[in-house]
Amino acid sequence: MGILDKLKSAFGIQGEQQSNEFITVFENCVEEATKESSYFYTVNFSNIESYNQIIKKWDDEKKGLFIVFLTESLNSNFKGYQKGSKKETKDFQLANQMIPALFRSKMKFTEGTIVSLYSSFKNSFPEKGYDKMHWWPLAGFFKQIEFNYPDVDIPNTIKTILEDILSFEKETNSYYYKDQLKLEEKIKSFLFKSENDENSVKPTYFVGEDNFKNIGNAILDQIKKEDQQNWFTLMQLAQKATGAKPTQKFLAEAKITMDKIGSDKFKKVTQEWFQEIINLKETITTHTQIYYKQEYQYNSIEFLSSPNVDILKGFVWMSSWYYDSNTIITISKLSERCFKKIPEKGPASAGLGNACLYTLFASKGLDGIAQLSRLRLKIKQNNTLALIEKYIAEAATKLGVSSSEIEDLAVDDFKLENHEFTYQFDEIKGTLSLIGMGKSIIKWYKADGTEQKSVPQLVKDKFDAKLKKLKSIQKQIDQTTSAQKERIDRMLRCDRVMTLDYFKEKYQQHGLLSFVIQKIIFNFSNNSKNVLAIYLKDQFYTIDFEVLELEKFTHVSLWHPATSSTQEVKNWRNFLMEGQIQQPFKQAYREIYLLTDAEVNTRTYSNRMASHILKQHQYVTLAKGRNWKAKLIGAWDGGDDDVAKLYLPEYKLCAEFWVNSLNADDQFNATGIWNYVTTDQIRFINTETNELVDLVDIPAIAFSEVMRDVDLFVGVSSVGNDPTWSDSGGLPTYRDYWQSYSFGDLSEIAKNRKEILLGLIPRLKIASVTHIEDRFVVVKGKIRTYKIHIGSTNILMEPNDQYLCIVPDRSLKETNNNLFLPFEGDNGLSVIISKALLLANDDKITDTTITSQINR
Repeated sequence: MGILDKLKSAFGIQGEQQSNEFITVFENCVEEATKESSYFYTVNFSNIESYNQIIKKWDDEKKGLFIVFLTESLNSNFKGYQKGSKKETKDFQLANQMIPALFRSKMKFTEGTIVSLYSSFKNSFPEKGYDKMHWWPLAGFFKQIEFNYPDVDIPNTIKTILEDILSFEKETNSYYYKDQLKLEEKIKSFLFKSENDENSVKPTYFVGEDNFKNIGNAILDQIKKEDQQNWFTLMQLAQKATGAKPTQKFLAEAKITMDKIGSDKFKKVTQEWFQEIINLKETITTHTQIYYKQEYQYNSIEFLSSPNVDILKGFVWMSSWYYDSNTIITISKLSERCFKKIPEKGPASAGLGNACLYTLFASKGLDGIAQLSRLRLKIKQNNTLALIEKYIAEAATKLGVSSSEIEDLAVDDFKLENHEFTYQFDEIKGTLSLIGMGKSIIKWYKADGTEQKSVPQLVKDKFDAKLKKLKSIQKQIDQTTSAQKERIDRMLRCDRVMTLDYFKEKYQQHGLLSFVIQKIIFNFSNNSKNVLAIYLKDQFYTIDFEVLELEKFTHVSLWHPATSSTQEVKNWRNFLMEGQIQQPFKQAYREIYLLTDAEVNTRTYSNRMASHILKQHQYVTLAKGRNWKAKLIGAWDGGDDDVAKLYLPEYKLCAEFWVNSLNADDQFNATGIWNYVTTDQIRFINTETNELVDLVDIPAIAFSEVMRDVDLFVGVSSVGNDPTWSDSGGLPTYRDYWQSYSFGDLSEIAKNRKEILLGLIPRLKIASVTHIEDRFVVVKGKIRTYKIHIGSTNILMEPNDQYLCIVPDRSLKETNNNLFLPFEGDNGLSVIISKALLLANDDKITDTTITSQINR
């Protein structure tokens, strides 16, 4: 049956009379569209004269008849479209786009026309697979039904059509799965209103297929019946949360219903949902496909389904009306969970995570900004970091302060006094005390003042909720001290100067920050002089251990050793070693990078860190952790190189570190990401002029910090640091690099490590059999003598420099915890000391993987 016959069958003689007109008008539209473009992927109907001057002026019933014609055209031209026939492809594509264009306008149809429209769709696409909406706009068709039956009873024929649509099978992996669920919810709401009182609200639940669906719905079902109507109203509103951020209309509409529920009830339910998601595990599904009679299997990993993400986004946005501590912390934890990476996929739920970031930004007060500041140190995705920085900058602009100042203002002091606070549990007292970065302890005291080592039974039995709150605060404090330590370490990049009054108020007198800045060296200045002093026991002391009179100075900044003479740096290092003072991060012992003659000659770029082979995933993770904008490159067009960037706004500079893919032996993973990259030059760009800057014009601190970062990337992620790389195969072509790096010249980081080892080794119990020789820590064991490279920590055995492979057991705690180090956190230094202690008693080693090499 042809198009004309089908129209005649649907509309009688009228269809036969109008068929020729439809064909002529449609062919004219195709001809006019061809003049605009030879491809019909997106047609601009405002440029199609026949569409605007003829079709749009038809009455609605005639437009309905024309849509039936277009639907039949889709059907008749489909096979030609699949085969690539030029004419049939054009006809098919134009009809495919013209139907939704017509449905976008509201049209009044008779019941018979609506039935004919749906019949033409069903006849053209008889299968019930919902992906047919790619060819025919069911959502647009339903809007016409909504328009035609707004306030009257729906005829049974129309109900039958809608129920038929609801019966379509759902495929969770389909591209149209989310659209199908949305349309189904709209249809159900439409049918519900037609059958119920106008004040009734359709029960609305989480519908996406994931591990959260049943949990979330069970929590909804537990809500009292008198409150459920309001929750269903919010669920329907939340389903509309599809954008990047909420509209004011959305938030205002939600607030009306939220007020009916009550803030305590709203927070109880939503935070229970959020907590379930924080603890939710990803689901791994195995799929089987047959291709050319061969069976293939693959796994997909899912966290939350798209429809449920939209609803949850809506409730996260609604939470921006509240700014209590519990809400802010829960949203922050949820954000962190959402940005946790799923292997070979990316963030678990970036959309929901971004909603959390918005809510932290939009909530009143500064607690949300404090959490954004913390998350900036935890999250690695470039676009997410940019969004966090944008929110912090916007919040700072609103208050008329800088981004650094608003981060200062946002740090909670947790009501700490002398770095501790006390909770009273009847006659029992619990005192929380800060003891380190990310470390605090709770001590328990009886009424008579005697200490009790464990949590008293009275507290467990009678004050369970209060005890949980105390432990929650302890965790928050530990997270905050760790985050603030990292933030202050990064402040060394920018050479930030504060007024003395500001510094005293925001740092020295702050309950928590006054602890974080302990053992850090600051530069105090006035119009005539600069004096360095370290903060110890709530006092500032000079290098001569004299108390500094702060009132004589007007400004304060962090001291960077690149601004001091070599002797002054040595003096401060001696001060720390002699006083057994451990800084929270490398400051006095910070590596300093000065411009070399070679860099003066190359003028605009440095090759100091070039020609290294890095493990790409490790390098990119490390770079993002230091706030560089870096990305993974892979085996695709444009995936051969990358330029990692670090913006230094205080200097109006952007540092660039170039890397290239190492395309050797098809070394890429299942997603096409290169396993290895090679390093290239480092450059600096003026962000105002976008021009290259000569290295001699780069401020000393900016240059040193950039070079230090890149040296860290190389020092940690170079294949030369992997003791198993050569033995496990590696890349045979590049084994010379592994050998030269593993036992070659020391980097600045390694030179710094060597200086520390010179002071540490005489204090070790193995000092009599251990010494430093050039690039190595030499250990004389009972069986052989060993040379541990100070840079890579790899080992050679005398007399023939045989390689000894020892892989540190990361599950074991450090064996040198009681050994003083002048700063926290040098894993390489710990590995060297651990290996030296092991090899000094090589006759007592029982691990056969080691003894077999020693006795070979």
